[in-house]
Amino acid sequence: MSAAELPPKPEWDRAQRTALGVGVIGLGLCVLGGLIGQAMEGESEGGFLRWLFDRGQFFRSYLVAYLFVLGIGLGSWVILMVHHLTGGEWGWALRGVLRAGTRTIPLLVLLFLPLLLGLRDLYPWMRWTQEDIQESQALQFKTLYLNAPFFLGRAFVYLAAWVGFSVVLLRWSTGLPHSPAEPEPRRLRMLSSPGLLAYGLTITFASIDWVMSLEPLWYSTIYGPLFATGQALTGMAFAIAALVWLAPAAEFEAVISRKQLRDLGNLMLAFVLLWAYMSFAQFLLIWSGNLPEEIIWYKRRLQGGWQLLGVLLILLHFVLPFLMLLSRDVKHNPRTLATVAALLLGIHLVDLYWVVVPGALPRQEGDAPLQLHWMDPAAILGLGGIWLAFFLRELRPLPLLPEPVPAEENHHG
Repeated sequence: MSAAELPPKPEWDRAQRTALGVGVIGLGLCVLGGLIGQAMEGESEGGFLRWLFDRGQFFRSYLVAYLFVLGIGLGSWVILMVHHLTGGEWGWALRGVLRAGTRTIPLLVLLFLPLLLGLRDLYPWMRWTQEDIQESQALQFKTLYLNAPFFLGRAFVYLAAWVGFSVVLLRWSTGLPHSPAEPEPRRLRMLSSPGLLAYGLTITFASIDWVMSLEPLWYSTIYGPLFATGQALTGMAFAIAALVWLAPAAEFEAVISRKQLRDLGNLMLAFVLLWAYMSFAQFLLIWSGNLPEEIIWYKRRLQGGWQLLGVLLILLHFVLPFLMLLSRDVKHNPRTLATVAALLLGIHLVDLYWVVVPGALPRQEGDAPLQLHWMDPAAILGLGGIWLAFFLRELRPLPLLPEPVPAEENHHG
């Protein structure tokens, strides 16, 4: 039996059921907490119960979890298009996992819909009154862009573009060769080029709409590219970890070469460096400018305990993976490389939490300190479990590993 025809592990059925069960329970608890919080909104007292059950907290936790799974799905699609454009054996190693991740994009569109019920809870510009707008020229200018009808129209365009391009790409790649020894049709390159352009434009505006507008008076010109880099890194890290942990060890070693592993590690290192460069450039330019309307974004995230997460990001999102991925021994060892990928996947979730939550918290009494709510991990388990179950379902009919390349035909790109 060839590597491309390997049957799924028997444990996959159990893993899929477990992921779905955890997802339904986690998301169900979050929904229940949000509904109870909504019912208690009219009560003047409540104390701990009012904190425990909170409608606004449900949407904050849901937004972080949604952005995380969205990053894996869109990141898989981006890496797949990059491989169609550039070629190289590194992409053949990940082809099955990347295609399965891309096939989850329609599910991600459905998971976006609950956020539409919480726009007023999340975005302060949805609560601006005419008096607020008339008192500030800045608000008058921003309402031309930040208004509910235009927001919903743009969201429809983003989601439709992601589904449209990804579905066509997957349809055109059906029945294609499973080995780099056979050429791919030119149509995949012709579609991937405008697909990457469409992704770059849509994710830039989507990150502005869905995340940066949580603090509508703040802006950063590098925000969109930084957000896109994080998604590409997330997609690459997930694909590497999933491939190593799902593929049988013997078949993996027979098909995936050390050269391919080294290429995957180098690509992941490149995304780590690009993320770190953009993050530092944004911080340096804003802090050196020292303008009150700009530095407020970092002030909220460098006090009240949030600075601890900032230090954690420096150490685990850059320093440690950078040092580890410099080593050939790390990149040649599948399990170690997958561990680094899993570390990057987890720390990017922390990065999303650090970026989203301080800007989404209510400010009646000033900037809120760091305080993890039970809905935060519950939402991650909920959406993550549902997404993972769907991913495993989509991966089953796909070849997990590429066909082995005969020694005389072996080439690298």
